[in-house]
Amino acid sequence: MNVVYLSPGFPAEMPLFVRGLAQVGARVFGVGDQPAAALPQQAREGLHDYLQVGGFADEGAVVDEVRRWLHGRSIDRVECMWERLMYLAATLRETFSVPGMNRAQTAIVRDKEAMKQAVEKAGLRVPRHGRARSRNEAWAVLERVGFPSIVKPIDGAGSQDTYRCDDRQQFEDALQRTRHVDELSVEEFIEGEELTYDTVCANGDILFENVSWYRPKPMVLAKSPWVSMENVVLRDLGHEFVRPGVELGHGVLRALGFATGFTHMEWFRKPDGEAVFGEIGGRPPGARLVHAMNYSADIDLFRGWAEATCYGRLSQDTRKRYNCSMVFKRAQGDGIVREHRNLAALLREFGEHVACVELTPIGEPRRDWRKVVVGDGWIVVRHPELDRCLEIAQHFVRDLAVIAR
Repeated sequence: MNVVYLSPGFPAEMPLFVRGLAQVGARVFGVGDQPAAALPQQAREGLHDYLQVGGFADEGAVVDEVRRWLHGRSIDRVECMWERLMYLAATLRETFSVPGMNRAQTAIVRDKEAMKQAVEKAGLRVPRHGRARSRNEAWAVLERVGFPSIVKPIDGAGSQDTYRCDDRQQFEDALQRTRHVDELSVEEFIEGEELTYDTVCANGDILFENVSWYRPKPMVLAKSPWVSMENVVLRDLGHEFVRPGVELGHGVLRALGFATGFTHMEWFRKPDGEAVFGEIGGRPPGARLVHAMNYSADIDLFRGWAEATCYGRLSQDTRKRYNCSMVFKRAQGDGIVREHRNLAALLREFGEHVACVELTPIGEPRRDWRKVVVGDGWIVVRHPELDRCLEIAQHFVRDLAVIAR
């Protein structure tokens, strides 16, 4: 099994997917814009060969470089787990006639309007929405959507350039702040809890599924530098709190005809229990959420995804044993990290329930939370009982402080 893998060294989780492919017996041909010597060790060790390209902006030039580099070697798959390069991956699949999402299928999971139209056509609940390529179009869509509304890029990721608008002045301000964005999605703001539905699929079958709960919602986090976010991986997918989202997720995958790979869907649970679709990506979640899923079942989904992608199976026992809360910390103060305040005491009290601690080391500069989703590191708390898991996690939210000065 020969697999071309785009950007094996970046973002941070990519070397783990490369390692997974190598572990299941694939020969991995990496294509990236970093020098080979700059790749993380896990990526270097997992690669069979590597091509450094000058950049990814010119798709045609990259395709030509890859064709010359392979010089007749057969390719079975082209894989990409980074949204920025998904169209390039689709072009390479079409060029080398290998399975996987083509450009038209990729557009469905990159273009928020096309995505919502496909889901809506299947009779599933989506927010009121519309596409806007100009200021006038945006105001026209708003007349249908109403307030509160959300303005965000058509092909955006995370909460970047995303604004909630409760009145006309806020909407105008959002349009001014997004003038650099070519196309916007204007949609109804859904009040409720925000969760995910994540899967590993092969040939249209769901081999692993997960629901995670954002506490607080990402838009709150994006505007509140002092908040410690939790991503809570939930053990019981049959619980009434999450079951509507699982059922919605099944319907979305059918509507989109998704076949093989990771998916990451975000959805809203309204106070009345209704599940409303948010958006979906044909890729894994970021912000170390795959790690949290691994801790929930004591598995390796980086390897599991590779096995599903290459051979259509996932042979690990994926039954969840724990609820997991991944708590992200942002340093207080500026400059160099000087202290992990209260960490030792918290570990003495709750250490048996802590699966991982990875914080910015003392003596290193604090990270810019606006650029690094994981901030100054994370702690994973896990417990079979959800209430106890959340209770323990709150101690790390409230009492642990990363101090910089």
